[in-house]
Amino acid sequence: MRSAAAAVLAAFLPLVGHAQQLTATELSLGAAAVVSHRTFGGAELALARRAAADTRVALALAAGTVAGRAAARAQLTVQLLVNSAARSGLGLYAGLGAAFNARPESPGEGFLAVLLGFEGAPGRTRAWYVELGFAGGVRVAAGWRLRWFPRWWGNR
Repeated sequence: MRSAAAAVLAAFLPLVGHAQQLTATELSLGAAAVVSHRTFGGAELALARRAAADTRVALALAAGTVAGRAAARAQLTVQLLVNSAARSGLGLYAGLGAAFNARPESPGEGFLAVLLGFEGAPGRTRAWYVELGFAGGVRVAAGWRLRWFPRWWGNR
């Protein structure tokens, strides 16, 4: 009996190993707005890495305006993904990190960043995303995400 259980476990270990090592590199392009006493609006570019199946580290850089003046934002978050390998349907994620605002001739400002997001088919190579959170005000972002997975995943 023990040898049969060991054989079954040995047969499934490679599958578990692959599931745990589903890494990805992601590039996101979209728009972001932070509504506060000085509202920011602009274009956002993000680069992220899924170091493990259900976690992602993301750096989002945005350029836009605040009160008609040029401004920039940077946000670095660690995110927890739900349904990270789903090839259809929605994926949910939550993140925590830091954000920084910069404007010419003004001191920079740092903030705690908290977000909740939804993305389409997180196990596919491209899909939309929408985020809502707090980072110096109420932050909303939306756009398109491209992903590169390991070859064994099939890149569908």
